[in-house]
Amino acid sequence: MRVALTQAVAAVVDVRAYAAGTNPSDDWFDGRAAPAFADRDAQVAAIALRGAGRVQALPADEFVLILEGRLEIEGEAGTLPVDAGTGAVLPIGSSFAWRASDDLLAVIYSAPTTAPGNATKPLAIDHDAPLAPSNPPLAENLIGPTPACRSHSDYISANGEFACGIWDSTPYHRRQIPYRQVELMYLLDGKVSFADAHGSVSFSAGDVCLFVRGDGCAWLSEEYVRKIYANQRPAG
Repeated sequence: MRVALTQAVAAVVDVRAYAAGTNPSDDWFDGRAAPAFADRDAQVAAIALRGAGRVQALPADEFVLILEGRLEIEGEAGTLPVDAGTGAVLPIGSSFAWRASDDLLAVIYSAPTTAPGNATKPLAIDHDAPLAPSNPPLAENLIGPTPACRSHSDYISANGEFACGIWDSTPYHRRQIPYRQVELMYLLDGKVSFADAHGSVSFSAGDVCLFVRGDGCAWLSEEYVRKIYANQRPAG
């Protein structure tokens, strides 16, 4: 399911445009807006929390990306502050208290699972984590040179299908390919354009976009790109 938004590229949702006007709420679960995307393996929804509250035990892995304001997560390990432009992972089973600033606007990416992955307590995305080489797009899908890509996953789910972290790449041009994944992306550096047969859209540092399963789109970056990502991709 996808929210009804006017989009230049069907596979891409402008998350800031989608989240604008989200009604404030003091409920972690019921306060979420109609999701930008939802199926049995992934749900991405905006929330504008106010005040404070408590979650006893999360029923799924969740990634919280802060668009505006500040969120504090308090658990057994102490208080985890999450400011605008960054995010945090809340593994399934997490119990925590939360406190939101009066202007908080966030997106929560929920991925159902049966057990925690490589972490059992809330953790922040580490912007300064060392990045290791990662697989570039397949050569058959590239138009031009192969880029140098790197990544660091702060969290990987127990089934290996949901991952959150930092990724970067040198410029490249990739043709449109189908998407099996659902990826939430916050651009930290650079600019990238996406296109399909109906149009194109560009995002630059500070923008947030969501890629949904389906026909996909082309990717064109002409400069270095670095992003926070949360990605659910079925195994196989």
